[in-house]
Amino acid sequence: MLMNAIFKQVLKPLFRPLFRPLSRPIVTSAVLGVLLTGLQGCSSGDQASSVGSAEQAAGISCDGSCADATSFLTVADVQTVIAQAVAEATALGEKATIAVVDRVGNVLGVFRMNGADTSVTISSGTGAVGGLEGIAVIPDTLAAISKAITGAYLSSEGNAFSTRTASQIIQQNFNPGETGQPSGPLFGVQFSNLPCSDLNTRFTTGVGAGPHRTPLGLAADLGGFPLYKNGTPVGGIGVIADGVYGVDLSITDRDRNVDELIAVAGSFNFAAPLDRRERITLDGKVARFSDVWFEDLASTPATAPTFASINGTAGSLQKVTAYTDGAILAGTAFGQPASGIKPDSTNFAASLDAFVLVDDSGSERFPPKASTIANGLTKAEVTQLISSAIGVANRSRAQIRRPTGSQMRVTVSIVDTTGTVLGIARTRDGPIFGTDVSLQKARTAAFYSGPNAAADLRSAPNTIYLNSDATPSGKEIVIADYVNNAIAFLGLPGALSDGGIAFADRSGGNLSRPFYPDGLQGSPPGPFSKPQGEWSVFSDGLQLDLVMNQVIQHVLHVATAGSPAPQPDTPQNCTNIARLPNGIQVFPGSVPIYRHLANGTVKLIGGIGVSGDGVDQDDMTSFLGLYEAGVALNGAIGHAPATMRADTLTPKGVRLRYVQCPQSPFLNSSETNVCSGK
Repeated sequence: MLMNAIFKQVLKPLFRPLFRPLSRPIVTSAVLGVLLTGLQGCSSGDQASSVGSAEQAAGISCDGSCADATSFLTVADVQTVIAQAVAEATALGEKATIAVVDRVGNVLGVFRMNGADTSVTISSGTGAVGGLEGIAVIPDTLAAISKAITGAYLSSEGNAFSTRTASQIIQQNFNPGETGQPSGPLFGVQFSNLPCSDLNTRFTTGVGAGPHRTPLGLAADLGGFPLYKNGTPVGGIGVIADGVYGVDLSITDRDRNVDELIAVAGSFNFAAPLDRRERITLDGKVARFSDVWFEDLASTPATAPTFASINGTAGSLQKVTAYTDGAILAGTAFGQPASGIKPDSTNFAASLDAFVLVDDSGSERFPPKASTIANGLTKAEVTQLISSAIGVANRSRAQIRRPTGSQMRVTVSIVDTTGTVLGIARTRDGPIFGTDVSLQKARTAAFYSGPNAAADLRSAPNTIYLNSDATPSGKEIVIADYVNNAIAFLGLPGALSDGGIAFADRSGGNLSRPFYPDGLQGSPPGPFSKPQGEWSVFSDGLQLDLVMNQVIQHVLHVATAGSPAPQPDTPQNCTNIARLPNGIQVFPGSVPIYRHLANGTVKLIGGIGVSGDGVDQDDMTSFLGLYEAGVALNGAIGHAPATMRADTLTPKGVRLRYVQCPQSPFLNSSETNVCSGK
């Protein structure tokens, strides 16, 4: 009896997707025959496996190479997604705002139902005060767009992640609520792809080259999903109906969130293949995708009214300053020049299968180039660094990708000590969020390792905290206080000012958690974090405080667009620090780069950042990529000496970390401890 109760209340909900086929006899002999043949690669079966009742069949799914010139959302597709979502909202008696985007963040349509709230409140539900918490003038359209982009940016042909997944992996414990556990593997990713980023592109008119910025960073509020066609992601849907832009603090229950229900309905016929959702594990824990599915809906999406019949009656398309002119548009095809990401043809060996970022004219945005600093990286060295890192990724096993045994898919960024981009390249099907994140990581490692961090932070403007109506609350955060905290915490008067310590992003991340050591309740916060009780995903410390003024300026730019004195848009520098124009990142995947000089000394000359299919894999790819590039370049560049690395420090009696590499990471190889001794 006891085991039966445990099964029903605990185990069965965790494996819910496996039990759904039992409720509907949908595995036909034809489908079963396909499954038994073990076919691999692209198939129209992918789409059949992701729609309505037929999605319950496991199906055949893409492995990273399916996207082609036909992989995009048409105008009719966008209309269908919106109409299906509106039908569910109507059936639930809710008033929703719905956004649809393509895979690189072009906004293809925003629809507000009559009577929907035009503004929402940011709240984590923790009672924390400060940061973005409690601000109640966030345009509903921006919340919906951020959620849609998050679903699109976190997903690939190998994994489907939703905003519920994001909520699970960014909180102070992983899983949320499991005290004593370290923070989520993507702790801090919510403050990436910001509206002030100098990497992500801005709306002009129609659709254009991405990846585009997000209005609030990446979302952890339920109701954002990727959209798929034929096994490849083509965009995302975001819904806001409950008036709160928040986070799910409990993973022990399964709830019926209205935003999620409406977004699920919108994804009918465009849902992620079953094998790509709630099959991905992180640190042995299953990534949650959704607590509801098609059988939980109040409507029948297949019989939803047409878009033409609801537009102008149930609601209307919205013009959103800086994002859409109020029309429905077709999306771009990912991997084609119009998307802003295309195969490389000039910089790297064809065997690497590298992809690069291009602008609307097709010109490459970040080709390898030389640094202008003394002893800086040459163009050839930048090319080798990217080539070596992609080479490591291509032979490595992805953590968060299906089928099991898939290779990593990542973005690699190289910067010098001024924060200047020296080169960016991607591998096929790498998640879009990692493009901006890899650059944040590279800059963060170079910044903290250099002699200018303390001075730059001391010169940064104070952060203005706000009342719920976005008027100044009277509380200001002095960024220089974080420097003082770090000096005291580390016990090093020269911390962040003498360039004597090499900080990887894992090291800086250790110092950015609300507990040090990470996850140990009752321990003090790291010097870059808010203390327990003040910390939340919307107020995490230095990471947010550096960018908050600019994020709010962008929100007000959109919110006041029709007023007599509209607020100007935020510039493309999130921090007012030249070395950190797109902000900092606080989860692993970067190391600083040093020049090995003839006199036996080393000089900091930049950073390498990697983001893609697992944070330990990101760590390894940046670390081994630099090491292998150094070998190829006869030792001209390489790592900081072991005696300089942050893992020589033991603040509060606990050693900082530098990098952490998977035990046996390579495909078709039994090699272990691959980072040891390097």
